[in-house]
Amino acid sequence: MNERTISALRGIFGGRLATSREDRVCYSFDATGKEHLPDAVAFPETADEVRRTVLLANELRFPVIPRGAGSGFSGGSVPVRGGLVLSTERMDRILSIDGENLVAVVEPGVVTGTLKEEAARRGLFYPPDPASFRFSTIGGNIAECAGGMCAVKYGVTRDYVLGLEAVLGTGEMIRTGVATMKGVVGYDLTRMLVGSEGTLGIVTKATLRLIPLPESTGTLLAFFRSNGDGSRAVAGMIGERILPCALELMDRTAIECARSLVDLPVPEGTGCALLIEVDGPKSSVADEARGVEEACRRFGAIEVRRAADAEGRERLWTLRRSISPALRKVNPVKINEDIVVPRSQLPDMMDFLSELGARQRVQIVTFGHAGDGNVHVNLMISGTDEEERRRADEAVSEVFRKTVELGGTISGEHGIGISKAPYLAMEVGPLGVSVMKRLKACFDPNGILNPGKIFPEEQAVRA
Repeated sequence: MNERTISALRGIFGGRLATSREDRVCYSFDATGKEHLPDAVAFPETADEVRRTVLLANELRFPVIPRGAGSGFSGGSVPVRGGLVLSTERMDRILSIDGENLVAVVEPGVVTGTLKEEAARRGLFYPPDPASFRFSTIGGNIAECAGGMCAVKYGVTRDYVLGLEAVLGTGEMIRTGVATMKGVVGYDLTRMLVGSEGTLGIVTKATLRLIPLPESTGTLLAFFRSNGDGSRAVAGMIGERILPCALELMDRTAIECARSLVDLPVPEGTGCALLIEVDGPKSSVADEARGVEEACRRFGAIEVRRAADAEGRERLWTLRRSISPALRKVNPVKINEDIVVPRSQLPDMMDFLSELGARQRVQIVTFGHAGDGNVHVNLMISGTDEEERRRADEAVSEVFRKTVELGGTISGEHGIGISKAPYLAMEVGPLGVSVMKRLKACFDPNGILNPGKIFPEEQAVRA
């Protein structure tokens, strides 16, 4: 990006364009730790500024990389070819919350937790709850189709996006979807944009579906002797038509790491724990919690504990949310994958991961949303041993191959980005990749938006 380009961008953003190295470094990485320095960072406040930026990028040919909070685990917001990082953090207004129609309209920079809190004050519920909900943004959640703890009962982000306003790679503004519960006019462009990782368009406004806030919750922690026992309990409970709003699995190492931040006694012989929550009318939650406890004991739980109050519930959830940052106590470098398998195949996958870790001599820590088959597979390595890194990379390939073999997907919520791009064809096949490339070319003929993401072998996707 030359001086002419920088000058033209200053004409749009004025003092909201950052070019100093110190500022650019802060926007050069995401949660993967992968780092590439952008040429500049812009902070739009309106959809029109986004539109003008993309039009300019088409004229002067520079990459535009949309960014929310930079909390993603796939490298989707990393500027691998430099260019302009377009941070939506200042587009952070909740424009409306409509209690009669159960709809919220928000800008992309709204923090997910902020929307959840504002909805709850009105007796409403926005269910998607990635572990990063206290700092990740709605725009990023939409780009990655974020899931979270409640997906087992309530679904993921795409299930709550009714309509979008977005700027395409051409600089054109598109409005998709509806503000109603039904709408079948034309292709479903809204769902096409959700999960597209900023490669088809930049979301500037979202119309989201809300539901009534559950009246009450009941939270339990069940301990099992092994990952296999815990995963069999998950499949068994779902098979008995027990459907919690959250059903999280944590292996022994994950528990021990989190306990360094949250003090919690663990029964002797524990190899795995399930954090389970039920919700609904106060009159039924106690019965549902009792049913979950009885089921856990039937499936071999060593011990089952129930949170007595809101403070106890928060303590259990703090334990779960502390796992990811605490894992570096095992080793400093974390390779984090988020596979999903059918719930009935979860025991087979857990057994495979145990065998794989021993065979490849790599520490594998597992936790995640077992209720929907979504397991976070964390390969913990030193980062200083090349042979260890080679074994870990081979283990990742084996994990993905096994996942596809079991009828699963290589990413449930983190997305493809640059981290999983080499494995995309393993799941969708060459024709699937080809169709995606053609679709990208329709929305972004000059390859302006997030070039190098999903299809890293091409410099840009051309019409």
